[in-house]
Amino acid sequence: MNDLAPHKVATSRSLDIVMEGLAKRRKAELRFRAYGLISIIAALLFLLILFSSIISKGYSAFLYTNVALDITFDPQIIDPEGTRSSDALSGADYDALWKSAVYRLFPEVTDRQKKRALSGFVGSSAGQRLRAMVKAEPELIGTTRRVWLPVDDNIDMLAKGHLGEVSELNDRNRDSQGWLVTLQNQDRIRKAINQEFFTNGDSREPEAAGIWGAVSGSAFTLLVTIGLSLPIGIAAAIYLEEFASRDRWTDFIEVNINNLAAVPSIVFGLLGLAVFINIFGLPRSSPLVGGLVLTLMTLPVIIIAGRSALKSVPPSVREAALGIGASPAQMVFDHVLPLAMPGMLTGAIIGTARALGESAPLLMIGMVAFIVDVPTGLTSPATVLPVQIYLWADSPERAFVERTSAAIMVLLVFLIVMNGLAVYLRKRYERRW
Repeated sequence: MNDLAPHKVATSRSLDIVMEGLAKRRKAELRFRAYGLISIIAALLFLLILFSSIISKGYSAFLYTNVALDITFDPQIIDPEGTRSSDALSGADYDALWKSAVYRLFPEVTDRQKKRALSGFVGSSAGQRLRAMVKAEPELIGTTRRVWLPVDDNIDMLAKGHLGEVSELNDRNRDSQGWLVTLQNQDRIRKAINQEFFTNGDSREPEAAGIWGAVSGSAFTLLVTIGLSLPIGIAAAIYLEEFASRDRWTDFIEVNINNLAAVPSIVFGLLGLAVFINIFGLPRSSPLVGGLVLTLMTLPVIIIAGRSALKSVPPSVREAALGIGASPAQMVFDHVLPLAMPGMLTGAIIGTARALGESAPLLMIGMVAFIVDVPTGLTSPATVLPVQIYLWADSPERAFVERTSAAIMVLLVFLIVMNGLAVYLRKRYERRW
């Protein structure tokens, strides 16, 4: 009995040591989980703050303030000769029509400086709207019609409360605030969907600036990128994974593909400037060159994702196909590729989404230029949505702040949709082995 006592004591001490070790490991595991949970909560919090800031500054850009004016379509101003020709209707001074309507609403304003401020109450695109109305309906000439026209961007900021309290305004803005209140009391002020923001190209005037030119440029650029990077990337992934021999040359190619995936995007812009523009003479600031540059940037991502998808297909599929007499090409294209295609498409969509959000390489090839016209083809001068955001963020006008945030919201919607599509394809067609 005395010989067993020391053994029991030693066993008890060993058990205590093991239990203490288990307790420490459990505490360490709980701390690790807590750190991970805190990190996730912090990331979500920062993301929420970022989105809240963008949305709070940008949602108002989707609405714009309009004023109702009783426009007299004076034939002496529009078409004094009565020819009703297209040249006469296009060349008329339509600004004089809405200025006369504004002056009639405030006959007490006689001071020259205040009249100049009053003439700036309506936006610069008002004359273009009146011109379009008359050209579409010449019967308006000689009549008086109440027309809703966009106000100046400064007035729009006043109506939205973005310029501060009345006591903080300067003398000119105080006058504009008074006129705005008067028109609101007469039910001549309303907020409507800002159609120009979605249908216009870029402009120096915030009320006429829109994203359609940038969206069209992004669409043409992505068309070139997808048309080149998808077939080339998939073909390269298939060759490297299924047909290429394992030698130093293949290893050299694989190492360089992995390195290219980590190269800063602006380097591809320098490459595009040197090769596509300086050597081949392709048109500067065009979606064609932008698409070629983004193709070079996305190819490594698509190739790496494609190879990973091909590797995920079990070897038994290849062996079974070869066992029933299929050739290596038939085995790859009839059996392996259909199973790997969802993963390959997922990688392609993620790579394209990255290309959509890039601006640095496109700055190097001239797509940062101020371009008013909406591009009509692959060689037309154009810009893209991220570059448009960059240009607006650098503009001094207060109204461009909300347009910058609104354009960011549109870009985020495109990116979320594309990444959501990638997740859907992966979940919908993914095979688990």
